[in-house]
Amino acid sequence: MTPSWPASSAPEGALRELFLGFDERRLVVPDRHAGGGQTITIPLLRAGSGPALLCLHGHPQTRALWHRVAAHLAQDFTVVITDLRGYGDAGKPADQGDHGQQSFRAMAADQVEVMRALGFERFSILAHDRGARTAHRLALDHPDCVARMSLLDIAPTLAMFEATDREFASRYWHWFFLLQPAPLPERLIAGDPQAYLLATMGSRHAGMAVFDPRALAEYERCLRDPATQHALCEDYRAAATIDLEHDRADRAAGRKVACPLQVLWGEHGTIAACFQALREWRAVAAQVSGHALPCGHYLPEEAPQALLAAAIPFLRGALD
Repeated sequence: MTPSWPASSAPEGALRELFLGFDERRLVVPDRHAGGGQTITIPLLRAGSGPALLCLHGHPQTRALWHRVAAHLAQDFTVVITDLRGYGDAGKPADQGDHGQQSFRAMAADQVEVMRALGFERFSILAHDRGARTAHRLALDHPDCVARMSLLDIAPTLAMFEATDREFASRYWHWFFLLQPAPLPERLIAGDPQAYLLATMGSRHAGMAVFDPRALAEYERCLRDPATQHALCEDYRAAATIDLEHDRADRAAGRKVACPLQVLWGEHGTIAACFQALREWRAVAAQVSGHALPCGHYLPEEAPQALLAAAIPFLRGALD
């Protein structure tokens, strides 16, 4: 029998169940990438008090990713959980020809504007997957904004592309599928969004049983939007083109992440199997620590307690 989960629910209901005590807002902020006075809508959840902590999700997920750790984080921080542009209920900007509208630079600029609109000029970041790549770019483009940063289950994008071999390409087949020219990947995802979620999420270490059905329904609801299907493909097209140009320019100029950086990865995931995470991050960041956790790729959902035990003490260092 093919695994499945309940039919998608209304966003307000699902998020309220998953994030009790969090306020939900939609901010309209300047789209610095597009310029010309254009804006973009970024939805967010917020709770807690203390130093600001921005949480960014990955692919093919939404802000719902953080539901198992959010309340614990809010005991120490003012937690802000957003959807990345192109994902979830965030805005989906029109194509600009070079995929730049969905670049990590554009996604990072959105998050700086969101935090600024909330009154936070400086904040820490906890980020997973594509959100972690966005955070990497944010720390390079806006170094004064970032106090500390904990990145989950990634190696630097440029390092991963340059080290691609058959094992990595087989494990991360979706990278090379999604970057194909439009509209082929979009059409295939649109044919069965739930099957795409099963193929990308269910094929990893934990399978599908680890995910809360309400979160899965939320991921599916958003993925059924054709605009989301296109935007997430554009994310991967940007990563293989304009994002690499940005990364190579940083390498040539000797620019590195300056803030204290923690990297955590799943011991049963692709990062552990194919890369030396600490070595790769020490090549692009000045202060790096971290270790593997007993899980696969989806740390916040597979190993929430282990993640909290590792990340909170590190992120508390922003108080120093």
